[in-house]
Amino acid sequence: MSGLTSDLITASDALSAFSRSLTVIGNNVTNANTPGYAAQSQLLVSKLFEPEVGITGGVMLGGLISTRSEYLEQAVRSQTELLGSAQQKATDLGQIAPLFDLTSTSGVSSSINNFFSSLSQLGVSPNDSTYRQAVLNQAGQLANSINASAAGIHVVATNISSQTGQVIQGINQLTAQIAGINHQYQMNSGATQDPGLDAQMHTALESLSALTNYTMVKASDGTFSVYLGGQTAAVLGSDQFAISGTTAASPQTVISDSQGNDITSQITKGSLGALIQEKNVTIPGYTSNLNTLAASLADTLNTQLAQGVDQNGNAPTTNLFTYDQASDAASSLTVTAGFTTDQIAAAAAGAPGGNTNIIAAAQLASAPTVNGFTFTQFYGNMGSQVGSDLGNAQQDQIETQNQVTQAQVQRANVSGVSLNAEAAKLLQFQQAYQAAAKMVTVLDSLTQTMINMIQ
Repeated sequence: MSGLTSDLITASDALSAFSRSLTVIGNNVTNANTPGYAAQSQLLVSKLFEPEVGITGGVMLGGLISTRSEYLEQAVRSQTELLGSAQQKATDLGQIAPLFDLTSTSGVSSSINNFFSSLSQLGVSPNDSTYRQAVLNQAGQLANSINASAAGIHVVATNISSQTGQVIQGINQLTAQIAGINHQYQMNSGATQDPGLDAQMHTALESLSALTNYTMVKASDGTFSVYLGGQTAAVLGSDQFAISGTTAASPQTVISDSQGNDITSQITKGSLGALIQEKNVTIPGYTSNLNTLAASLADTLNTQLAQGVDQNGNAPTTNLFTYDQASDAASSLTVTAGFTTDQIAAAAAGAPGGNTNIIAAAQLASAPTVNGFTFTQFYGNMGSQVGSDLGNAQQDQIETQNQVTQAQVQRANVSGVSLNAEAAKLLQFQQAYQAAAKMVTVLDSLTQTMINMIQ
């Protein structure tokens, strides 16, 4: 009788083990498309089998095994950091590139050509009021074109500052979420094996990698510590340390840790790394070059025109162009208010009514005036640089997207849920469950028979 009872207990334990395995399979299938989820399997452990001493063996439940590979997870996160940076650069530079379109009929390049063409036309008829007005009109158009480019760059810079604030907010939200999951791990040691919490944790970590670069350390209690730039603690256990950034009005982006320390140099990847690079280096470089062009063009033309005499034979007292200061020449460049057509000094000082000075001014179009380049060449170099930067960013985006996809495929091959594999396991454990159930039925019948015989 005791043997039947032992066998009945063994079969019941098997039913429980196979039932749990079926539950795990069902959970895998249900979460096949859940972000961050890694397939789980139920470990089954064989009991000791020594029938000569009454130990009947059987099967019992072991732990829940995750297929997650932290190595592959890190590979995905590393590539995602690069993709986040490339995507941000491609998006932002895509807004700047049209401002330096060398083929535009209304852009700076065209305006430079039109302005010097108007000077050449005036050289043919230096006292023609129509040609003189054309010079003023084209000078105004040139100033407006440069102003528009400067304003466009400023708009992009402002947008970048706004996006920086949004990305910082996103980083703080994710680190707070990670700290919250860590708290659940600490409150319940069993939570470290919960596949749902594990999926939430790795989804948050992957999302964070798109925004910034960081290193992650997993503790023995299952919690994850996060260090921005590999140095600054953002999450330690259940504690989160928020970061902050400068306001949109600030000329440079500065990122500070929770204590107010400058950690800007530590952020080099992800969206935030790209935004910092753009605001602090890339855009100031574009603006500086545009200011150089504007100031050089104004100073060179003003200097040349100052050497002649106006239509009345008088030495010029007013410059054609004016700007506030070299650091904002592009945004403040304008034709001097009140400048009239008769003030254009077309003639040389010794030959009133002539065209010598205006011809010299027109010839400045081909002079290597700006850092060894003509005005058109210098602007062309600027446009080429912006185009090259955009092209590189777009190429990086394509390449890193391919690398991310490849890393994700490798991860899915190891830890993703395969519905075919789960279906095969489901059939296997259904058959095992049915066999154990049938054994329980037989043993129960035998037990009842033995009881009836005893009675």
